[in-house]
Amino acid sequence: MSETYFNEMFEGGGVRPPYQGLEAWARDMPVDLRGMKQHEAEQLFRRIGITFAVYGEGGSPDRLIPFDMFPRVFAAQEWARLERGIKQRAMALNAFLADVYNRGEIVRAGRIPAHLVYQNDAYEVAVCGFTPPGGVFSHIVGIDLVRTGPDQFYVLEDNCRTPSGVSYMLENREIMMRMFPQLFRENRIAPVETYPGLLKRTLGSVAPKKCEGEPRVVILTPGHFNSAYYEHSFLADMMGVELVEGQDLFVEGDFVWMKTTEGPKRVDVIYRRLDDPFIDPICFRPDSMLGIAGLMNVYRSGGVSIASAPGAGVADDKAIYTYVPDMVRFYLGEEPILENVPTWQCAKPDECKYVLENLAELVVKEVHGSGGYGMLVGPRATKGEVELFAAKIREAPENYIAQPTLALSTCPTFVEEGVAPRHVDLRPYCLVGRDVNLVPGGLTRVALKEGSLVVNSSQGGGVKDTWVMAQ
Repeated sequence: MSETYFNEMFEGGGVRPPYQGLEAWARDMPVDLRGMKQHEAEQLFRRIGITFAVYGEGGSPDRLIPFDMFPRVFAAQEWARLERGIKQRAMALNAFLADVYNRGEIVRAGRIPAHLVYQNDAYEVAVCGFTPPGGVFSHIVGIDLVRTGPDQFYVLEDNCRTPSGVSYMLENREIMMRMFPQLFRENRIAPVETYPGLLKRTLGSVAPKKCEGEPRVVILTPGHFNSAYYEHSFLADMMGVELVEGQDLFVEGDFVWMKTTEGPKRVDVIYRRLDDPFIDPICFRPDSMLGIAGLMNVYRSGGVSIASAPGAGVADDKAIYTYVPDMVRFYLGEEPILENVPTWQCAKPDECKYVLENLAELVVKEVHGSGGYGMLVGPRATKGEVELFAAKIREAPENYIAQPTLALSTCPTFVEEGVAPRHVDLRPYCLVGRDVNLVPGGLTRVALKEGSLVVNSSQGGGVKDTWVMAQ
């Protein structure tokens, strides 16, 4: 594994242009002031209630996500390329979904194996033959990106169901502006606070044809025990829409209704933050207490829109991920702007053989895994862990993919001894409705442990504000 990492602030003995406005700020900040500001940030996060849940570890499940005050910065031209690539990918993923739930032309053309699509756990037969308003299946697409050099960006994975973390993107910015207003006066930083308005407009643009007047949008949450409940309530507040649970909605006739103190009110768009199996006990899991009985019948008859659509998860499966560049070529007739990380599919005997022979040098992931769990980072693993994972792969090779251990870029990060480089990734949020929109920024996650490549908050990672310099 390469130990040479691209430092996003320093290059060739000097400070890269995007970071020049931060060098003196970081250098001249007294240690006691930095400590005071860090404490202030933590108190603000705690007061606002920005916690996340880790279950199964005992004690209180609510934890504060560590916040690093040193922002990550992109030049305007760097972001322009990323924006084009992210929008291109989101459009191709939506074209794929609209296709495989109808004629399946990409499968017929032999570009993607049929079994990866139609035997996928995330493929919902209940949606076959149905096209949502505007042909949009995934309305909020979170694209996880890593950087390895000045111009080298790779897509690590796609999130087409209910990508989380956007509340941290917005709150990181709010807290940085409150603590360091002079930085925002001295640097021209593109705003991200337009996101809630853009999200509401995007959801309204995909209202069903039966909608009369201004679309009524609601956010459907599993409830306050969910790990992302803070985000659900935060977005409802920011958008000025109702946050509802399944028990607050009911089906009558051809529509979905919301119970209110003024009587039932019709709902046109449901931004759901619960998984497919739970949204309708008649169509999916009969034991679900979280969904709305009969919702899918109303959805298929055009009485309500669901964002993102049931079945959208088939597009972000890690086995499907390897074919996204082919989707871009097939549906858009373009070359992909953003590259995938080279990936070996253990379901293919030749590739599985290579993976098993080189396991100590690779990162192996479960096809359906998330959150940094169910994975092996070969160069950081013990011999016993490698052998255990090899046995898992031999037992069910189709459940795993493998990738090289990338030399992830680093960003300056405040640590106890001062400022030190730490590895980062980025999740921008692409909104797809009548138009395709992307706010200039995203959620930067940082691996706070020295040498660690795992940025997930559940695995000890933190977050940073992400700046895009305005032109």
